[in-house]
Amino acid sequence: MENIRNFCIIAHIDHGKSTLADRLLMKTHTLAERDFQDQVLDSMDLERERGITIKSHAIQMEYSRDDINYRLNLIDTPGHVDFSYEVSRSIAACEGALLIIDATQGIQAQTISNLYLAIEHDLEIIPVLNKMDMQSAMPEEVKDQIVDLIGCSRDSIIEASGKTGLGVDEILDAIIDRVPAPVGDPSAPLEALIFDSVFNSFRGIFAYFKILNGTIKKGDRVKFIATGKEYFADEVGVLKLKPHPRNVLSAGDVGYIISGIKTAKEVKVGDTITHVEKPCSKAIEGFEDVKPMVFAGIYPVDADDYEDLRASMEKLQLNDASLVFEPESSAALGFGFRCGFLGLLHMEIVQERLDREFDMDVITTVPNVSFDVYTTRGEKVVVHNPSGLPPVTQIDYIDEPYIHAQIISKSEYVGQIMNLCIDRRGTLKNQSYLTSDRVEITFEMPLSEIVFDFYDKLKSISRGYASFDYHQTGYAKADLVRLDILLNSEMVDALSALIHRNNAYNFGRRICEKLKELIPRQQFDIAIQAAIGAKVIARETVKAVRKDVTAKCYGGDITRKRKLLEKQKKGKKRMRQVGNVEVPQSAFLAVLKLD
Repeated sequence: MENIRNFCIIAHIDHGKSTLADRLLMKTHTLAERDFQDQVLDSMDLERERGITIKSHAIQMEYSRDDINYRLNLIDTPGHVDFSYEVSRSIAACEGALLIIDATQGIQAQTISNLYLAIEHDLEIIPVLNKMDMQSAMPEEVKDQIVDLIGCSRDSIIEASGKTGLGVDEILDAIIDRVPAPVGDPSAPLEALIFDSVFNSFRGIFAYFKILNGTIKKGDRVKFIATGKEYFADEVGVLKLKPHPRNVLSAGDVGYIISGIKTAKEVKVGDTITHVEKPCSKAIEGFEDVKPMVFAGIYPVDADDYEDLRASMEKLQLNDASLVFEPESSAALGFGFRCGFLGLLHMEIVQERLDREFDMDVITTVPNVSFDVYTTRGEKVVVHNPSGLPPVTQIDYIDEPYIHAQIISKSEYVGQIMNLCIDRRGTLKNQSYLTSDRVEITFEMPLSEIVFDFYDKLKSISRGYASFDYHQTGYAKADLVRLDILLNSEMVDALSALIHRNNAYNFGRRICEKLKELIPRQQFDIAIQAAIGAKVIARETVKAVRKDVTAKCYGGDITRKRKLLEKQKKGKKRMRQVGNVEVPQSAFLAVLKLD
């Protein structure tokens, strides 16, 4: 066990952690030259296209120094705030972390939040200054920031470059010297923590685990504590680029187990694996449940695909434990699921993965957050969906979730960023200068205000320099109203939104204008209205497609034309009563991108 090192790589998005992981894999000869491609651990097409890490990737490397062979288990983690749950799970399986900081950009908001996660789990932090080969690198300034943040000595910061391979030897030495070996007793009852899982259509479910105590052999009878189900370990092994079977794994090892599990519900991330004959006394603690921030409905385009969608979501949930869903139905869209996501990017990625990996065409409703509604009877109702709001006469008050937002930016953009946050009902809590031209601004603001397009706006205001991180702090009273969208006097519940009273008029008008462009013209006039309760606050009309019925009247009396037009008008009225309006998918998506 003293020759095993478990560590993960944490950093802000785009600070070069996947590239540095490539260098470590090349240096330890885990990869053959012919298998090599850039960001080799980002195995999903989506990750390669967007240049971001979405999933944590575990891999084992062999490295020998002074004739001692070390086993290094590396977990490469995502850097975007929407995937912080992946990071927290990876950290639970490690004893050390490489904190990678871009020498050209310095410390960003997500770096700080990932660092706090690692410190909470008592990990040994190794600071690495990446991208040292860049012309714009500012190593001395960034080193000052790191020393302020962690309180380490300047000499312990490793200068490296994922592109040129500078500093890779020092990183490997630091991992061996500074990261503690895992502690555990191979002869104790088996305790293994599941930190990830993936579905394979031929072999069933692969569960990835880290063994804290005990030993697991191929063919053992094991039990998953949370679900209480028992299985045979058909195959256990370690994770290289492909799974490598082993006959036995013991305390400190990170590996996988295949036991022919076919149903996704039976594997829970954070569960404990133990033996049936000699079980451990209690499950491993300290693995928190995910708290979704943003809720949206996902519905199949074709109602017959409902069961396929459920199966796809369950398989996707195995691989992405931060996805939460429950069935719901909508008058406009039929049966579907109410899903909880960690953010808008997470929602977009889930939609893309459903399409690519499972070939599911889905409609996503407007994202919103959950509210606590207190009724006049003193009851509390949790509302995820505007259509679930009790009647106005029964509502005493509504509480909405608030967040603590941390924005780090260049000082020249401070004014615009403050304006943006104050427009979104934020209150400034703190402002501190990290260096002469980098400032950290802290705001308290409602979560519902950042759900839409806050991050995009922040990026465009700051020309991509600002970084943003947030966590939920609690609930506060809010003056919210339900804004309904009516098409021909019929409510489309998928377009309803719970919104602050001050923003409702503006928002309603913009939605109506947008829908007017997107809804195809019919044979009859379509009235698009935005209403609060019974009060209509905005209206647009999609004009009917009309045949020119007066074309055959050349000259003659006006009454002949009028008679034809009246006849046409009656027909249109009858059509309007029986005709229904199809809302295209683009209209649902356009509401998300109103600006």
